[in-house]
Amino acid sequence: MPAAASPLKERITEDMKAAMRAKDSARLGTIRLILSAIKQVEVDTRKDLSDEDILAILDKMAKQRRESIEQYDKAGRDDLAGKERAELEIIQSYLPEQLSEAEIDALIDAAISETGASGMKDMGKVMGLLKPKMQGRADMGAVSARVKARLS
Repeated sequence: MPAAASPLKERITEDMKAAMRAKDSARLGTIRLILSAIKQVEVDTRKDLSDEDILAILDKMAKQRRESIEQYDKAGRDDLAGKERAELEIIQSYLPEQLSEAEIDALIDAAISETGASGMKDMGKVMGLLKPKMQGRADMGAVSARVKARLS
């Protein structure tokens, strides 16, 4: 008997069916991209993914969209930037609520004191503790920069 699909994957699949019924082609296309990315990792790793694994994929997809939007805005391609923004909005609808600046700072402070970090050599320990708590809830690149600023 196969393992039960993750609740998040089931939700995404149900949303795909709803988008098909509603003939919402933009939403359907983005949801298919998400499911395709999930399926690709499942095939590559030969295992069913947990919600945490799926959040990591969604987080990566959101980051790619943010980077693309930035590039398209610089190039003056508002049409392409708009498409990426629409995809980003749909992807973010599956991510947990984003952490506030204050919550991020509090988690960083807690991680630094918990690991006893005193300098850049401890950056990996701090990020290792923060990543599972923040995955999908904060831009890890920005968090990394903040940790680096605190430790240097």
